[in-house]
Amino acid sequence: MHRLMRILACSSLAASLAACSSLLPRGSSVTLSPFASYEEAKAAFDRIEPYQTPVAKLAELGFDPAATANVTVIPYPEVVARLAPHPGVPLDALDRGVRDCLLAQTACRAYVYRFSQQSRKREGEFLTDFFNFRRITHIEGWRFEAMVVARDGLVLFKNAGGEPRIDLTERQVNPLGPFQSGGEAAAGLIKR
Repeated sequence: MHRLMRILACSSLAASLAACSSLLPRGSSVTLSPFASYEEAKAAFDRIEPYQTPVAKLAELGFDPAATANVTVIPYPEVVARLAPHPGVPLDALDRGVRDCLLAQTACRAYVYRFSQQSRKREGEFLTDFFNFRRITHIEGWRFEAMVVARDGLVLFKNAGGEPRIDLTERQVNPLGPFQSGGEAAAGLIKR
């Protein structure tokens, strides 16, 4: 009778674990940002006007080059590579702000800001995920990247891009489950 009770208890536990997706890992990745969403970052960025916005005002808009986290100061040689990547394009064909930056050489500064927020949630059955047979991860969020080019304390050029809505599902199926990585390692040794 005890044996039957153990079998039923183990079966019950296994069945509840198999269906319990709340035991699956979850996580998030947030790049420190003064903005809560892509739309908020873009709205602030749209208030920057080339040849009108002083660099000192960028802080009010959330784009302080000295204090904002996740800002990269681009050195002049890389500014040239980013803004005028093809030497065959005449200087007159470039945007006025890009042209003035290139002519100012090392007096020109470029800043790249990166803001994002992503959440990762595993979906599916606990046992197939735990034993590495099948893993499904759902990723949601947004990513905003902006470049501001300035000279003598004045913004000359701006450009932005990113992903307003990230909605991605990653699926990984391992027919060998927990032995999959061992099989792949053995195959690598055989190829040598």
